Amino acid sequence: MSRVRKRFGQHWLRSESVLAQIIAAAELQESDRVLEIGPGRGALTRPLLASGAEVVAVELDRDLCPRLRQQFRGERLQLIEEDILRLDLAPLGCNKVVANIPYNITGPLLGHLLGSIAQPRRPPFERLILLVQKEIGDRLMAAPGSKTYGALSVRVQFLATCEKVCAVPPRAFQPPPKVESVVIRLWPRAVLPKVQSPQWLEILLKQGFATRRKMLANALQSLVPPQQVRQALLQLGRDANSRAEALSLEDWLALSEVLQQRQQEQQAS
Repeated sequence: MSRVRKRFGQHWLRSESVLAQIIAAAELQESDRVLEIGPGRGALTRPLLASGAEVVAVELDRDLCPRLRQQFRGERLQLIEEDILRLDLAPLGCNKVVANIPYNITGPLLGHLLGSIAQPRRPPFERLILLVQKEIGDRLMAAPGSKTYGALSVRVQFLATCEKVCAVPPRAFQPPPKVESVVIRLWPRAVLPKVQSPQWLEILLKQGFATRRKMLANALQSLVPPQQVRQALLQLGRDANSRAEALSLEDWLALSEVLQQRQQEQQAS
């Protein structure tokens, strides 16, 4: 039996109930080509293949690959021994992602799968079913004003809609992790919210959330004079002393447009 490697963030999912809910959320058909990340011992690979879908599994731990090839010989499985973050996903031709992802690469992996505001993945996946740390799931689904709402929340909500599928307790894994987990479902947006400069919005978000306790007027002062930020917030019907976490995605889009327009007017005058 393969031993767990901590550096790969390995925790083997063993709950049949959770596996069933993951498969149900994916709504798989024989025409689907599914990307699985970190198949490990094949607990999720097995029901994915049983659905009739074709599976492309990417595994970094090469010690696991011979067993996977033997276990699923003759099945509709393409196994790739590679670091998912270094792999060009476009040539794989997958339309869905279903995975119990390593928690230690969740942030970069979300960026790899969804893209960024400035460079969204195109074409997008139809849907992604991901088992992630509960803390991350909370952040992705967070509403403005909550403690977990941050730049990641806004970025992902710009690119996709997100919902919770089910909670996953530590006992669902071997070995049990020290954190609670959750299965989430992401629907990447076919049509993204309109914004004049996605790059400018990215910069504002990064700077605005860098110091959460500061009012936006102060947090953004290296980019825009504080008085302009206050005036823009008032123009949008928001408190002039608002902090970053008080603004919804729609507020951030509007603020980006107003501030960029004012900068352009100043440069033209």
